[in-house]
Amino acid sequence: MEHIVRILAINSVTHNVKQFIIEKPDGFTYTPGQATELSVNEPEWIEQKNPFTFTSLTDEHYLEFTIKIYTDHNGVTNHLNELKIGDELILREAWGAIEYKGPGYFIAGGAGITPFLAILRQLNKEGNLADNKLFFANKTDKDIILADELKSMLGENTLFTISDQKDSVHDQRRINEEFLKAQVTDFKKHFYVCGPDPMVAEITGILTKLGADAEAVVFEK
Repeated sequence: MEHIVRILAINSVTHNVKQFIIEKPDGFTYTPGQATELSVNEPEWIEQKNPFTFTSLTDEHYLEFTIKIYTDHNGVTNHLNELKIGDELILREAWGAIEYKGPGYFIAGGAGITPFLAILRQLNKEGNLADNKLFFANKTDKDIILADELKSMLGENTLFTISDQKDSVHDQRRINEEFLKAQVTDFKKHFYVCGPDPMVAEITGILTKLGADAEAVVFEK
């Protein structure tokens, strides 16, 4: 089912990430961690369907998407960057395999944090964040999406890693086998992994090698 919805607000999050607030159709539901396909409601863009994750709480009266903008080619995110309040999008039903199954470790690379935002916000609202940790990899400090909010929710259970900035104030290790051995205290917990496909494949392989149950490693298949 398709819904035509208007953009209600657009906010800058980082130098290349924007937050889009859009209308929420009556009765529309999703689970934290799920995504949908969005299109711009213009003749030449209707068939350009891209997946984006809901980052709002499920009981909000609006829908929120936190989207990385790629201006190096004329794709959907570049066009979204040109839209204004009142412009229309086409919203479709929710889908996705990333959902919260219990306390554990969230491992994100870049825009891969987006499926975790609604999950972490929901857990925070319910007071159930205490037994979860976040490892969040980015290239530079300025690339970290919603760093302050993540720190305020998770406190000392947040670890940012930076790969391409020598003067970063954050950890500069790669999230690899050595890192996971050092940082993970219980490989029987759940692991939630999202980021570029090569990163997800590498980390899920390492986790399985280190004793994580394949059923406890959650990622978008």
